[in-house]
Amino acid sequence: MNSPEADRPLVPGGARALTTARRDPRDLWPEHARRLYEHLVALYGEDNVLPTLAATWIAHQRSDNTRRSYARGFKVFEEFSREHGTHPMGVKFALADAFRLWLEQTPTWARVKGGARNEMVRTGPPYSDASRANALSAASSFFSYWDKVSDNGVKNPFDAVQRPVMDPDYSPTPGYTEAEWAKLVATARDHHRIAAYRKRAYALLLMLYTLALRIDSLLNARVEDIGYDKGHRVLHLEKMKGGGRKKKAIPPVAWDALQDYLNGREEGWLFCTASGAQLDEPAVWRLCAALARRAGLPVRGPHGAKGDGITHALTRPDARPDKVQDWADHKDSRTTQRYNKRRQLLDDSPGYGLGADLAGALAPEAD
Repeated sequence: MNSPEADRPLVPGGARALTTARRDPRDLWPEHARRLYEHLVALYGEDNVLPTLAATWIAHQRSDNTRRSYARGFKVFEEFSREHGTHPMGVKFALADAFRLWLEQTPTWARVKGGARNEMVRTGPPYSDASRANALSAASSFFSYWDKVSDNGVKNPFDAVQRPVMDPDYSPTPGYTEAEWAKLVATARDHHRIAAYRKRAYALLLMLYTLALRIDSLLNARVEDIGYDKGHRVLHLEKMKGGGRKKKAIPPVAWDALQDYLNGREEGWLFCTASGAQLDEPAVWRLCAALARRAGLPVRGPHGAKGDGITHALTRPDARPDKVQDWADHKDSRTTQRYNKRRQLLDDSPGYGLGADLAGALAPEAD
């Protein structure tokens, strides 16, 4: 005989309460999964399987950076498939390989100068090697995920598609010397008429540089992530690659700038807008570009800060590559050493010696 406790409903109110307490699992999706779902629903409708499948695939990724990167790449693939009259889930190898060629030849979207707000036209430069690799990887990852969750299995049409050859020793982002970094940071500290913006820019650059942070990792941090450990001020961060948490020591110069910027604030996004909303990457990119122009430096976004920090740390007389590797959150020491190699390829270029000798030979003889 069952006990009276066994007959009691799990939820007060019985089956009716259990039904009303039901929640939509989509409410748990991270931001980039929800955005991709909404984008695809607008194109294919809610009854089509693609929006839900693609969104669950994005939600399945471990890091926010991967979710954003794959969602962006998948939108490029979806646009191509739709323009060629094929549902993305119906793409076979021939069209998948044509997508590779299309990425090599097609101009990117660019804003129309003087046009309506958000008006775009394909007049930008062709997709870079990294962008092409991202779009192909995203599409391939989608089909691999579909194969895993499908009862019947799905052949990945991108398995045999060639990817761009990426040179790990090349980076299109211009690097700054230590003196140039000091000039940039001083510009952020001194040259904005609104004090709050000055303080935010100054603290943000120092945190990126002295903690070897990716911009997406820093922008996802909250004030509540600041802590203290064995005499060190620390920032607890989500690792953007591979998941997990990382504790980063905050140097005194960055700590002082951060406290001056926070001005006693104890909650919310670590770097936020005037309204308290999360600061986004495009805003930081515009900030870095504006500061670089004002400082007379090559224009670039925030992604070079970590690379410059690693390069400069490796050039110190007391540098220990293993310590720099851990500080930079690199699993492979070869990743850390690439930053050093890139600098050496320029600093030690034999062309400087040849050019100096040639300049001497071409110089007019003194009377």
